[in-house]
Amino acid sequence: MTHRVINFYAGPAGLPLPALERAQEELLDFAGTGMSVMEISHRAKEYDAVHEEAIALTKELMGLPSNYTVLMLQGGAHLSFGMIPLNLLRGGRKADYIVTGNWAEKATKEAKLVGGDHVRVAASTKEQKFNRLPHPDEIKVGPDSSFVHFTSNNTVEGTQWHEFPQVGQVPYICDMSSDFMWRPFDVSPFGLIYGGAQKNLGPSGVTLTIIREDFLEMCEAQDLPSYLRFKIHAEKNSLYNTPPTFGIYILRNVLAYNKSIGGLKAIEASNRKKGELLYGCIDKHPGFYRGFVTEKAHRSLMNVDFFLPTPELDDQFVKEAKKAGMVGLKGYRDIGGIRVSAYNAVTVDHVKTLVDFMEQFVKVNG
Repeated sequence: MTHRVINFYAGPAGLPLPALERAQEELLDFAGTGMSVMEISHRAKEYDAVHEEAIALTKELMGLPSNYTVLMLQGGAHLSFGMIPLNLLRGGRKADYIVTGNWAEKATKEAKLVGGDHVRVAASTKEQKFNRLPHPDEIKVGPDSSFVHFTSNNTVEGTQWHEFPQVGQVPYICDMSSDFMWRPFDVSPFGLIYGGAQKNLGPSGVTLTIIREDFLEMCEAQDLPSYLRFKIHAEKNSLYNTPPTFGIYILRNVLAYNKSIGGLKAIEASNRKKGELLYGCIDKHPGFYRGFVTEKAHRSLMNVDFFLPTPELDDQFVKEAKKAGMVGLKGYRDIGGIRVSAYNAVTVDHVKTLVDFMEQFVKVNG
């Protein structure tokens, strides 16, 4: 087999090897059709089986009640930033947005283009350069709010909501692009969950969207272009137009693999072990590795940001790590430093290899 590197890219990100090997085995002749899954009509029964399995696995792994619908859309989170207010902020409805990073800020900006003053900022940590999450007493949600939007994991800044924000009985809408299915959680407070698959679930091109029945009923806008209406996608079972069939196929492979290794409980245990190893090394060398996030309770287990004493050492670290078979460690352009994206497909052994490298790097350069 071709040599594979350890992939720490923030997205598109690494995928579980068994999911890729399954695709490799089936690539030229899927399900006895004599074609790849990329070549089959999205109306064919062979593809339909994949489509339905991806939906069923999502429901099973997340423990979704019967009043939730699973959609597999296109356009990434960016399109969802606009679709959400277009569908749900009609008839004078109002909403609150919690701004905790680059993508949460973009979501708020798009919502304001649609909802104007009806879109309010319930809390923001922009003044702190998004190096922490808001504290409970900083979150101000209006009593007339239809939903509170937040981003569960901030890919750029490396913060994550380990306990979801306290907003009373107001339903959540959440962008989970970078930590979808990293652990089990109670979905009942959520009216809508969405995220691009390319960080934690599959390849780019698929946006997994989960919408509760009462929120779907709110989507009555008849004046929107058809493609922008969640209700049409739900009625057509994500087959209103040609879906991203190969992306959904890989999503299915990843979800099936996740089920085979014990589901979200097993994945959570792995993710917590990876975080323990990474942050343990950073905290062991506070004069050499300096984390971006200022409050330990807000540290992400998906994206770990830190700096070395100089930008030159940051660059050296990235270059030497690449030579050692580890890629994708350069920090986001607006922050710099190092970013380790340790999504579900990154194994504990991968992180152990990185931590061994970090220990050796500080020994030589510290």
